[in-house]
Order: sequence, then structure tokens, then C-alpha cells
Amino acid sequence: MQPPDFWKNNPDASGVWPKLLSPLSSLWALVTSKCWNKGPHVVVGVPVICIGNVNLGGTGKTPTVIAIVARLQAMGKVPHVVSKGYKGQLTGPVLVDEKSHTADDVGDEPLLLAAFAPTWVSKDRLQGALAAKAAGADVIILDDGLQNPALTKDLTVLVCDAEMGFGNGHVVPAGPLREPISKAVEKADVLLTIGPNTDVHKNFVSKWGEVQKLPHVSATITPLQTGMEWDGLHALAFAGIGRPEKFFRTLKDMGVLVKATRSFDDHQKIPTTLLARLEKEAWDLGAQLVTTEKDAVRLPKEWQQKVLTVPVRLEVHDDDLLDQALRAIF
Repeated sequence: MQPPDFWKNNPDASGVWPKLLSPLSSLWALVTSKCWNKGPHVVVGVPVICIGNVNLGGTGKTPTVIAIVARLQAMGKVPHVVSKGYKGQLTGPVLVDEKSHTADDVGDEPLLLAAFAPTWVSKDRLQGALAAKAAGADVIILDDGLQNPALTKDLTVLVCDAEMGFGNGHVVPAGPLREPISKAVEKADVLLTIGPNTDVHKNFVSKWGEVQKLPHVSATITPLQTGMEWDGLHALAFAGIGRPEKFFRTLKDMGVLVKATRSFDDHQKIPTTLLARLEKEAWDLGAQLVTTEKDAVRLPKEWQQKVLTVPVRLEVHDDDLLDQALRAIF
């Protein structure tokens, strides 16, 4: 489902819908606050790092988890990731197996993360964390856990898309936020903004004054150099992520000649009948099908060989600040 246009407006010019929906937003915020205060906020015995956001939809949490996993491993730590496994059928706790599990089983993000660190899917985050600890984890990364009260967190990283910001600044359904910005900032220890250039990061922090209370780390999502020659490639690009237009822009920045694009809902599974139509359209255009890593893990096995994938990684600009925050929890 695409977000309504009024979610994207500026806070001071968001129109009539946020006003009409504000009572429901207040109720949402109240329920969220009560759940958080109720806890139980259990201490599991190893450090817990929460990677979360306040927006509905994608802000770059998965590349952030991958980047932090790599930093922890470089420190000699044994991180395990615990995820809810959005849209996966298994309730867990279950250790994700790339060879036997599918996105239908565990969700697309855990399947992608499992290539970098042991990844657990558990609808009950506490049970997932305890399973990870029992399996040898000496630090747990809680994926998308900012609003989850099950565990006490030792470090919480608030991930924000610097271009998208907080939309109109309102809580669901009046806006795109899971909770008020002030509540998210209270829970966070570090602000990590993801954007294409320095000005975008500065504008975000300036516009949303509440986040100025947090130490700020900026980062950019960049294509991973694999030896693939992208410059001049004709492509039909498709993506079912939070902001498909970012992927399409990345392709163009890489020199890809994007002949057509198709956007789908975040986490949407694309049926083989639609893939066949995309393949025919690409053939007619003289183009190659191209998609994201997250979309690729949702494809049927036989289609994963037909579609090119663009792997991306998080390039952190403030390495020292982030590393200091990580070391401080041990």
C-alpha cells in the first residue's frame, strides 16, 4: 500500500486530513506509550543493540544492521541478529538457514541478514534473544526494535532517511510515524541519518530540531563493487522496498540506462505470472531485469538466475563516533 500524499507534506502545511485524524493518532500514541511503559524490559545478560526507526516503512535499517555486524565482528565479537521476520510464517525462535528457508518462511530481511551473521526469527523478541545467547551470541542486534519493550537495550540507534525526514510529523494514521518524535528520541542513544550528501543531512537535523539532542552519525548507501560492468547497461528495474525511487536513482548514478521501472509495495511477493510479463517487456525493450538484494531473496529460485541484483552497503562518514558508541557497551 502506498502512503497517502498528505503524509509527505511539511508539518506546517499538512492540510485537513491530519487534523481530522488527530484523535486516532492520539489514541495510537497512547497505546504505544502504555505498551512501552508496561515492559517487561528484560535484561538478557549480553549487550543488546537496537536498530530502529520511527517511520513506517524503510529507512535503511537492514544496511545499518549489516554495517554494525561487520564492525562488531572486526572487534572480535560474535553478534547474532534477532528479527520479528515480517511477513514470514514461522513464529520461532528459529535460526535462519539460507539453504532451507524461504522468504515465505522467515521474511526477506532475515534471509538477507543470515548471510552476514547468525540470524534468528522470533515473534517473541525475548525468546529470540535468549535462544541467540544460548547459541553463543555475545552481543545481540535487535532489528527494528525501537518500539518493542521486551528487552532492555544497551545501545539504540535511531535510523532516519534524511531525504524523507519524518513526513508531516504526525503519528499514524494522520502521518507516517509509529510514535511521536520526542518519544523516539528519548529511547535513542545515537541518530544515524542516511542520505546522498552533506547538505541533506544538515537540512534534516535543522528541520527536525528534536533530534539535535542525539550524537549524530551520517551515512550513505552505496553500491558494492563486484566487478560487474553496469555503465551502459539497458535495464528494466523493479523494486518492492520502502522507497523504490532511491534504487532507480542509484542505477542511473551507476550509468545504467533505465528503460522502464516498476514499483511494488514494500515486502511484496511478485507472482511468477507478473515476472513473466516483466521478462517479456524487458525483452521487447532490449533490457535486462534488475532488482534489489531484498527483492531478489523473495524471487523463486529459477528467477534468481535471470535477474541481476545490485548489492549495496552502508558507508558511514563518522566512523569514530559510531565505534566509540559500540565499544562503550562492552
